[in-house]
Amino acid sequence: MARLFLVRHGITEFNSSRRFMGYSDIDLSVSGFKQAERLCGRLAGEKFDAVYSSDLKRALSTAEIITSDNNVDIIECSELREMNYGYLEGLKFEEINQRYPEVAKSISGFNFRTMVFPGGESFMEFIERTRKFLDRLKKYKSSQTILVVSHNGALRVLICCLLKLDFEYWRQFRIDNASLSILQTHDRGVIINLLNDTSYL
Repeated sequence: MARLFLVRHGITEFNSSRRFMGYSDIDLSVSGFKQAERLCGRLAGEKFDAVYSSDLKRALSTAEIITSDNNVDIIECSELREMNYGYLEGLKFEEINQRYPEVAKSISGFNFRTMVFPGGESFMEFIERTRKFLDRLKKYKSSQTILVVSHNGALRVLICCLLKLDFEYWRQFRIDNASLSILQTHDRGVIINLLNDTSYL
């Protein structure tokens, strides 16, 4: 594969109010657009051989801003969407605990093998859907640089897959809004050069 720049979208109103967002197509907040502009400055001078983004507005808006100086098309990928939380979308955890106590218990205990979101995906379906994205990267050489703009959950799935980690470790990666992580892929494995950098914000 290649050198991967992994970016989480800028902040949204749902992020600020700590609501489950998932497939809800929420755009960036004013602060989120400012974060993306600062990230654009951080990436000034970088040339990307390909840019992939989730097809949800908050990721696409981030991708458009940070690649404004690059003459490269953004490839929209539904595989890179956040988890589909179904009926939980738009709710805070306290509200989920009141309406769906068993689901709230499952989230807190993080039994990802049995976790299912009513009206949405199971965690295992989410993993299988997201990991398919990596097939797109097999055609690139190690000398090429690929930008991937996605979401908290999806990026953590990709990192676990690339590092060949069990998904029990999924929650141990912190991926903040508008953060940058850089992974170098080789035939013999993957090296983390940068993880969850937000020093430019």
